[in-house]
Amino acid sequence: MPEHDCYHCGLPIPADVDLPVDIEGVRHQMCCTGCQAVAQSIVSSGLIDYYKRRDAMPEQAREAMPDELKDLGLFDHPDFQQGFVKPIGEHEREAALILEGITCAACIWLNEQHVAHQPGVTAVDINYATRRARVRWDERRIKLSDILAAIHAIGYRAYPYDAARSEQISQRERRSALWRLFVAGFGMMQVMMYAFPVYIADAGDMTSDIEQLMRWASLILTAPVVLYSAAPFFSHAIRDIRLRRLGMDVPVALGVGAAFVASCWATLVGKGEVYFDSVTMFVFFLLCGRYVEMLARQKAVRGVEEMGKALPAFAERLSAYPAQEGEKVPVSQLLAGDVIRVKPGEAVPADGVVVDGNSQANEALLTGESRPVPKARGSEVTGGSINVTSPLLVRVTRTGEHTRLAAIRQLMERASAEKPRVVQQADQVAAWFIVVLLILATVTAAGWWWFDPDRALWVFVSVLVVSCPCALSLATPVALTVATDALARMGVLVTRGHAVEALARARHFVFDKTGTLTYGEMRLEQVRLLGDQAEGEALARAAGLEQGSEHAIAVAIRLAAKDEALASFAALQAVTGQGVSGELAGVVHRIGRPAFVAELAGSPIPAALLEDERSGRTVVALASSAGWIAGFALSDGLREDCAATFDTLRGQGMELSIFSGDTPATVTELGGRLGVARAEGGMTPEGKHAALTLLQRDGAVVAMVGDGVNDAPVLAQAQVSIAMGGGTDLARNQADIVLLGARLGVLAEGVELSRRALRIIRQNLWWSFAYNFTAVPLAMSGLVTPWMAGIGMSASSLFVVLNALRLQRRRAN
Repeated sequence: MPEHDCYHCGLPIPADVDLPVDIEGVRHQMCCTGCQAVAQSIVSSGLIDYYKRRDAMPEQAREAMPDELKDLGLFDHPDFQQGFVKPIGEHEREAALILEGITCAACIWLNEQHVAHQPGVTAVDINYATRRARVRWDERRIKLSDILAAIHAIGYRAYPYDAARSEQISQRERRSALWRLFVAGFGMMQVMMYAFPVYIADAGDMTSDIEQLMRWASLILTAPVVLYSAAPFFSHAIRDIRLRRLGMDVPVALGVGAAFVASCWATLVGKGEVYFDSVTMFVFFLLCGRYVEMLARQKAVRGVEEMGKALPAFAERLSAYPAQEGEKVPVSQLLAGDVIRVKPGEAVPADGVVVDGNSQANEALLTGESRPVPKARGSEVTGGSINVTSPLLVRVTRTGEHTRLAAIRQLMERASAEKPRVVQQADQVAAWFIVVLLILATVTAAGWWWFDPDRALWVFVSVLVVSCPCALSLATPVALTVATDALARMGVLVTRGHAVEALARARHFVFDKTGTLTYGEMRLEQVRLLGDQAEGEALARAAGLEQGSEHAIAVAIRLAAKDEALASFAALQAVTGQGVSGELAGVVHRIGRPAFVAELAGSPIPAALLEDERSGRTVVALASSAGWIAGFALSDGLREDCAATFDTLRGQGMELSIFSGDTPATVTELGGRLGVARAEGGMTPEGKHAALTLLQRDGAVVAMVGDGVNDAPVLAQAQVSIAMGGGTDLARNQADIVLLGARLGVLAEGVELSRRALRIIRQNLWWSFAYNFTAVPLAMSGLVTPWMAGIGMSASSLFVVLNALRLQRRRAN
């Protein structure tokens, strides 16, 4: 190889590049940092023979990596980890992975236990329905490549999660399953052709040599079914036994293997019963059931994958805006401040603000709202929404993992990674069920061997395969996964694993007012002067105190004072739920609730402010240590569907309360309009927390719906917490559920769907227990043949999956 070519990939080395790698004492030059990193990893991993054995350069750069390194050493490179690994603490890291080779709940348990026992792994959660894994580790004690190697050592493969790879793995699973199913089906039909004459022939109608010939033909046709179609059962069973653990494939492999070996022996010695037809039928029906189950499961978990595909790969950037010439660039190269053109029918590639154009955007994927939303100059647009009617020029504000779409996807991934208590209990029961099953099958075989040896084998096989702990393990996670996806499509984003079950059990809803029952867009209606300052000066001081707050009232005051020069306050201090204080020219000022401000003013609340409060408006006061300055009366529009939502929730048997920090008169007036008997205002965060705790002590299962920083403590206290999508980041992080759109009505729809999910989970669990407690005794009594057992086992798993898929059908209102 010429010295000016890269030793790793063979491409020319640019003149100004000097990237050497020492390979067995010889310095070799690389063309880029990527080749240098791979070459160094090859050397450090002890794979130098790769260079000795290759006889040609790779055709593509991605092929310049040995297979061993693709799944191991390169994963430790920081640049490679950027897309799927995030820091949790100083030394703790978390990776989102997808597993290949999962066939049952026991596989999940095996991987979780095996990975969790690796030194340095701090947490591992695997979702059965999605095959997604969340792994945390201390990078000082273990490397990601070591974790992947540990997974590979027990017969599975792990990859960084992304939507494209997830779909590739799904396609590979479907293709492999179809081939195994085809071989099993073809073998079953052919074996039945040879078995049928033996069944219908009377004594003496068929000579022994013809019968023996048909047995040999059946053995030859059954061998590919057992050795290829049923191979995953045996490989998984061997792996489980080697690791001293029991999975669902152990009884299946034991049953198939026993029947096949016994049939082969009977064929060789020329006497005894053969079960080739039962073996092929059992394998075919079991594979058929698993294939349909796999299709249903993949259909049920596409919500997050659709989120991942929502953003386009390229965007049209106007590099010299306001000039209209554009250039195609990868979305990954967009930066905050760039101006992009979004044509009708295209997806918005990043969050931004419209700088030119009028159109409508379809945000159904993000909020569940099917009606297009008008967009004009100054309107915010969200990455992933679809521009509908006219071109828009958008100034990018957030890109990549900082966009709203990315935040939604991360919350969905967090929910899918968490394993609710009910799922853990079902997995534990399923694990013990397999142990009991093996004991029952062994005892049954011994009993039949003493009573009727000719039937002992196929009764033993039937007991092993007729039971279905898979249905028990699938009953809950599949229903929760489908429910979570269906809720997300209607704009109810589940961010915690237990949220669906908790929402279904909730019987008391507590609502905050501002930003929850109202839009949170306060408008200043009146300024009541109480001192010598002019209105402009009062507004300037009020806005100066509120300049660092995100509260809706603060935003409204700053908006009203946009033409004023804001006063510059020092020593600003916010008192949660009360107001803000600060110093101006050495004089302490306060703005907030009138009672809070009155403490500084040194005199009672003026009668004019009390009158404003009784009018139902929100009132904040401004004063200094020298006396009262002004009062501000604000109002906030009630959400259009608020009254209808409350009526629906009451119809669902809910008790309703309003806990608000707003003035008592305002909250009482709102409660009267909505028919809520307990509507309390003037509550501090501590007061809300205490009142909610008291409800829980009385036995209520409480759902708290709130918005804003002061709602975070009470959101954390509730059994299920719900935040509005426009609320602060802290409230959304605390919440178990986020309402993505502006409609409050989806909350009642979410309650109904969650209750349906809980009913379906109960149906699935009852079916699983009923089936197993019925089928196993029937098989023990000799009334179930192996092929009937295969149908029953497959149908049992399929039933719980199809039953869960009913949640995808949205009921008409």
